[in-house]
Formats: sequence, C-alpha cells, structure tokens
Amino acid sequence: MLSSESNLKETGFPYRAVVFDWAWTLVDLDTEDDRRPLERVFEFLSERGVGLPHFETFLSRSREVFAGMIENSRRSHREALFEHVINYLLLTFNIHLAGKSTVRELLEQYYDEVYAVRKVFDDVGPTLAALRRAGFPLGIISNTTNPGFMKERECARLGLDSYFQFAIYSSEVPYRKPHRLIFDLATSILKLPAAEILYVGDNLQVDVGGAKAAGMATAWVNRGREPGLPDIVPDHELERLTDLLDLTAREISAKSPAGRR
Repeated sequence: MLSSESNLKETGFPYRAVVFDWAWTLVDLDTEDDRRPLERVFEFLSERGVGLPHFETFLSRSREVFAGMIENSRRSHREALFEHVINYLLLTFNIHLAGKSTVRELLEQYYDEVYAVRKVFDDVGPTLAALRRAGFPLGIISNTTNPGFMKERECARLGLDSYFQFAIYSSEVPYRKPHRLIFDLATSILKLPAAEILYVGDNLQVDVGGAKAAGMATAWVNRGREPGLPDIVPDHELERLTDLLDLTAREISAKSPAGRR
C-alpha cells in the first residue's frame, strides 16, 4: 500500500474527487436499538414535567409507524423521516410540550444516544487524511432518516467534519440512493464530469448500482469478503478503505481489456 504521505496525484490516482457513503463505509453503527434512545427522550420529558403515556405503548406505536415509513421509502426512494414519527406520536398521545421542550431537543436526546455506540473504522482516518493532503475534494452521500443538523453533529463528534467539502443527506433532499438525482447533485456541486468522480460504498445495489447508473466510477468496500452480484460489478473492490491509496491510472489500465493486449 502507498504511504499515506504519498502525493497521490504524482502516483497517478485516476479520479479528481472522491465521495463516500457513511454507514458501514466510514462508520461502524454497532447494534442499533430504538428502545434506549426513546427511554432517554422519556426521561428528558419526565424531568420537565411533561405528561407521558405508558412507555411500551409509545415504543410499540413508534416501531409500527416507522416500519411502514421505511417500507414505503424503499419503494418510492423518498426518505422516511424520524422527525415525522416524533410529531405523529406527540399528537397521537396528546403530549403537550407547552414550552417545556421542542421537537429539536427531543431529536437531540434521541440521536445522541444512538450515536454514542458508533465508531469510525480504523482505516478511515489515514485514507481521508491522505486524500485531503493530496488536494482531492471529498464529499458524502448518505441515506439517513436522521435530520441533517444531527448528521452534522455526528460527523463533528466522530472527528470527520474537517475532511469533507460537502455532505448530501437523503433526509434533506427529494430522493435517497439509488435514485440518480442524489448522485447528480454531487456531480453538480463538484462541477466535474461524473466519470471523474469515484463513489465509495459498502452496498452493491444502493451505492455501487446507483452511482454507476449516474455515470460515476465506483469502489465497493467489502470488509467481510462477501460474494458479489453478477449484474452489479464495481470498478474496484476494497477489503480496507486504505486500498484506495493503491489505485493508480497505470494499475487500472493494466486491468482493462486494452491494457492486456
């Protein structure tokens, strides 16, 4: 592997910008559980004297509503927003915040608990640092039900905010991956041809398939060495994110049909 101190432009890194997926590409989400985050919301409201329903009833209704929203989002490519679930539950259970709190504060309580167990993969920092030192623009395209202000908070909390020039979250735009619009937005921001942008993600169908349909080059982060799919073939397969630092124009040319003649 090339040293993270190497000037990637001099070694022939073949792309002009790199855009990353978030969950399971840069960040290990651990085991996600909505019980403890909602318990924290209840504790927060109880401390402020807000009348509350039975917790298990509240939790069950939250799961029922959110599951339906998630299922619909997979079909429509329109993101499910957990903020809407909170608003719905407040109305359903006649919970009056009455100046004692705000929906934004409830979301902060909820997601701070969710984010507490998340960690950056150990191969992320060296890779991002090398790309930034070499002057490559970096961005994020992430499917998320979290509001954008909380994703910014998570990014800063994990120490990744200084690496990225932009972040596009599906909760903030009309469509989620693999819809082409969200990838086209990144191309527009970067003002580069799509083929000169490398999109890096862990999901073949959503990340690789979506980015390829938008004309981007793709890299599949396959830490678990999972089998691929016959109809979705990434331009590169990475066992670790630091494998990005080995990509050079010469290596790619050698792998192409023209290079093997």
